Amino acid sequence: MTGPASGENSTERDIRAKVRLDFKGVGRPGRLFFGGKSTEKAAEEMREQQAAMLRNIPVQGIHILDVDLSLELYTIYDDVNNQEVAYAPAVLELIADTIEDLVRFAVREEFRKIEIISPAAISLQKVELERLMFRVAEEVRKYRQNLERKYNIK
Repeated sequence: MTGPASGENSTERDIRAKVRLDFKGVGRPGRLFFGGKSTEKAAEEMREQQAAMLRNIPVQGIHILDVDLSLELYTIYDDVNNQEVAYAPAVLELIADTIEDLVRFAVREEFRKIEIISPAAISLQKVELERLMFRVAEEVRKYRQNLERKYNIK
């Protein structure tokens, strides 16, 4: 992100945002009567693991303010794999140094939504920037899905 040549400090140029990531859980059948894992349990464990990583491992250009894990899990039927899949949402409130730092969240498979809290404009209007980032994530997801179908990668 480029700012005017005036003496702005970096905190005036920081981008505050909320990013929603939905972590996927795929259950594993157990051997005989034990050892299996439900899709909900797998999704919840994945969310907890990823939240711990986000809280504890620094990411250059990103400062995580809060990780909200209070949203309820949900399940959908995956018609590609013919099975139920559970998702565990997490909402990250963060401050990014630049728009390029934010993009790394938008291209993740788990990305669902972004809300830019401040500033209100960065050469683009807030809604235009949100749409742009959503489009980038959507295109990356489509590309990956096409590769997975083509090569049967899981």
